[in-house]
Amino acid sequence: MKQSNHKMGVVQLTILTVVNMMGSGIVLLPTKLAQIGTISIFSWLITASGSVALAYAFAKCGRFSKNTGGMGGYAEYSFGKSGNFMANYTYAVSLVIANVAIAITAVGYFSTFMGWQLGPFDAAFLAIIFIWLTTIPNFWGARITGRVGSVTVWGVILPVLGISLIGWFWFDPDIYTASWNPHNEPFGQAISASIAITLWAFLGLESACANTDAVENPEKNVPIAVLFGTLLTAVLYILSTNVVAGIIPNADLANSNAPFGLVFSYLFSPVIGQVINALTVIACLGSLLGWQFTVAQVFKAGADEGYYVPLFGKVTSRNAPVIGMVVLAIAQTMLSLMTVSPDLSTQFNAIVNLAVVTNLVPYILSMSAIIVLLKSAQVPQKQVLFVAAIAFIGNIYSFYALYSSGQEAMFWGGLVTFAGWVLYGKIVSTKYDLRQPY
Repeated sequence: MKQSNHKMGVVQLTILTVVNMMGSGIVLLPTKLAQIGTISIFSWLITASGSVALAYAFAKCGRFSKNTGGMGGYAEYSFGKSGNFMANYTYAVSLVIANVAIAITAVGYFSTFMGWQLGPFDAAFLAIIFIWLTTIPNFWGARITGRVGSVTVWGVILPVLGISLIGWFWFDPDIYTASWNPHNEPFGQAISASIAITLWAFLGLESACANTDAVENPEKNVPIAVLFGTLLTAVLYILSTNVVAGIIPNADLANSNAPFGLVFSYLFSPVIGQVINALTVIACLGSLLGWQFTVAQVFKAGADEGYYVPLFGKVTSRNAPVIGMVVLAIAQTMLSLMTVSPDLSTQFNAIVNLAVVTNLVPYILSMSAIIVLLKSAQVPQKQVLFVAAIAFIGNIYSFYALYSSGQEAMFWGGLVTFAGWVLYGKIVSTKYDLRQPY
């Protein structure tokens, strides 16, 4: 009993799940969804359902998998070493892309805070500055990074939670209905247009299943916490974005680079709005600081497995993969320049769609391998069938999200994925004895 006192209960894990998922992904969503209209509430409902299915299946994977390596380990049950590689490779690439999106989010709020009107290259240059400012501190190891991120994330959570609770006192149904479908898009097209952007807010849901060893009665509590944590996060996302859409006229909201700062300015004063903008910038930079270290660690782990060139695995005396961090920051710099667009919103949309496409590859591989995974753990047949059905729903949603991400994102995502197969076939597979069973 004494040992269990040091472990998390289901309530603590549920809260941790919500905090882990509510990073910087939400803070530009009111603007992006306003460009579609409040009809996007249907996209939220579809994405929330798909995300809950994925989260529940990942909870079961984390509970019963005997392989290390997260989603790569899950995929290996059905697809062998090549599946493990592809899941980890596409996930790592998606994190690199997502970091650029976080930097662009910070640029939007920072430029609003400073009162700047940035041109396309000015915005890209500032994003690059943020990328390097959040890379260099990680050279000294993870201790500071972890402490900073655990504090700065509240700069996003508190405004989102606050507007979800008190914003309804200012909610105007007429403003909301006037924003329903401002461009008169067909229903199916309008819903599809906002699927990828809503999924962006849930990316990372698989990481909520990584605390099995620190939880009391994990077989029961981890799925419950992940399920309700994802549901609670979905509720907060839906409430916050829709209440904002009923306070600020659609034209103003759709053209804002800092929607949460804008709504607090509407409700209280420009000063309060500026405080929210500052908190959001700090939260985004804190999130980016943590993700820069995380993505370097993902590449380091891959290098240790022989998936990437050895330089990603080299560490300093502080156990920091500095060379890998520099290479990844250069890649993010190049991506920032390659995606320069007339406005931040367009650039953000292109980056998010590509991040979603690459992140869905390991989701699909993991969901497709779940039957073999559960059977290898000798899970009862009835439970296998139930979890497999949930995972199949997650797969259906994943393919719909791929379709909704658009042809351009699918094109570039496809090129990235096929490049991974080339890397595996020419380099990685030679490191394994392919005659041996996986």
